[in-house]
Amino acid sequence: MASRLVFERDGRDWPNREASRFVEAGAMRWHVQRMGAGPTLLLAHGTAATTHSWRAFMPELAQHFDVVAFDLPGHGFTDPLGGPATLPAMARAVGALVERLEIAPVFAVGHSAGAAILLRMALDGRVSPRGIVGLNAALMPFRGAAAHIFSPLAKLLVLNPLVPRLFAWRASDRAATERLIRQTGSTIDEEGLALYARAIGSPAHVKGALAMMARWDLAPLLADLRRLDIPLHLIVGERDRAVAPEEARRVKERVPGVSVEFMPGVGHLAHEERPREVAQRVLAFTERVAGGES
Repeated sequence: MASRLVFERDGRDWPNREASRFVEAGAMRWHVQRMGAGPTLLLAHGTAATTHSWRAFMPELAQHFDVVAFDLPGHGFTDPLGGPATLPAMARAVGALVERLEIAPVFAVGHSAGAAILLRMALDGRVSPRGIVGLNAALMPFRGAAAHIFSPLAKLLVLNPLVPRLFAWRASDRAATERLIRQTGSTIDEEGLALYARAIGSPAHVKGALAMMARWDLAPLLADLRRLDIPLHLIVGERDRAVAPEEARRVKERVPGVSVEFMPGVGHLAHEERPREVAQRVLAFTERVAGGES
């Protein structure tokens, strides 16, 4: 089993391959996809995903925007960080990529943990979009016993070099991958299942996801969100089992100016289940912001 995904081998049939390029930024080699024309819109995927998760969603937005997506550090075809994969470190790294690409995103869309990264970047002045969309955004810290279990467990797992290989070996099985996806409340197509199986069949990719989980601390972000001075719109799949829909309501209660939109019949991977519909909802938000509405 190869440890890392290699684009020349594993990316031969990668979705939107013609939009792919590799960029050196912050002492790392990044896999970036770019398509469309117009104002720049930045996409940030969630933990354990890659650019493949935008395969049908990205072309929809590219009809209106210059869309830029990338594999997070340690994910897919992008190098891992040189140090701990904390939220501030991930935000700094993506900020270095944005600077290297010489782009100024007018809007940004993040899925799950990707939304937290974009918000950290905006709060720290690394991007200045007119608005941010969170797709099933993971913004609330774990509560109760979960807070004392998941992060320490991830730390133990990532420190054991055998764990990513064992997990990757098991998860690369199509049936196991399908079970993992269904646990998020989503049902995706065969292409998506095959691509997730390929990604999480890579021990390096699994290690990147575990390293991120091991260091993730959302409490400082949640406290800082009170000073967010741009619109934040949360699109929430009502069947999401990875990030409870109730979390969006809690964010709205704590953060001024947050809007929430619920989608029935979809789970955590709503943008893969119904890419056109989710893209239309994103476009509606960007039009409201452009028109001066909150």
